[in-house]
Amino acid sequence: MSSINCAKIRLSIVESCLLTRISLKHHLSKFENIETIKDFENADDFIASLKNSNQTDIVLVSLNLNGINGIEATRIIKKEFPKVKVIILSLNKEKECFIASMYEGANAFVQKSIDPEQLMKIIKAVHFGAYWIGPEHLNLYKEAFPKPDSYDLQNLYKKQASSFDLTVREKQVLKLLVEGKSNSEIAKEIIVSTNTAKAHVGNILNKMHVTDRVQAAVIAVKSNII
Repeated sequence: MSSINCAKIRLSIVESCLLTRISLKHHLSKFENIETIKDFENADDFIASLKNSNQTDIVLVSLNLNGINGIEATRIIKKEFPKVKVIILSLNKEKECFIASMYEGANAFVQKSIDPEQLMKIIKAVHFGAYWIGPEHLNLYKEAFPKPDSYDLQNLYKKQASSFDLTVREKQVLKLLVEGKSNSEIAKEIIVSTNTAKAHVGNILNKMHVTDRVQAAVIAVKSNII
């Protein structure tokens, strides 16, 4: 048997629903690759445990949690404990949730309805350095990454060399957009009406020559303009 197959994984689960935690522990504990499974009701308790020497290789984090959500939890975990790998468990297929999770460092983004055996395969793959996304987001890459302006290797994306002439306010809105915030959440952050926030997002999309928020977020990250 190869060393990869024999590797033991210390797993943690962060999920607010007790029944879901019990179900995940029940199914995953049957696999020989799992050494230990610890479960937590919220991200704050899990992060506190990491600070108290909880040894975790991979954590399954629910997107919707009591307290800070899975995206914010991922940001904190990756900042303070970069060796811990994060798999987001979600009922939400929204592109913004996916792109924000991956931007903050998630190693995988899967649906909660996933078969336990498939989940275990993903856990093992992530343990050895892979990144994984579900089939519902596979087309995101083609949608999100813009078509090259040319096929000259030195000038593939001429437009991205600039900041797209975004105003200071538009760059602020773009940063919040990258974080996966909705128009209403952006409005609260910058203290404007939802309609004004929506107008800012529309201006950003026009200036960046893209058709949706995900494309804008990917270009913003890739181009370092926020």
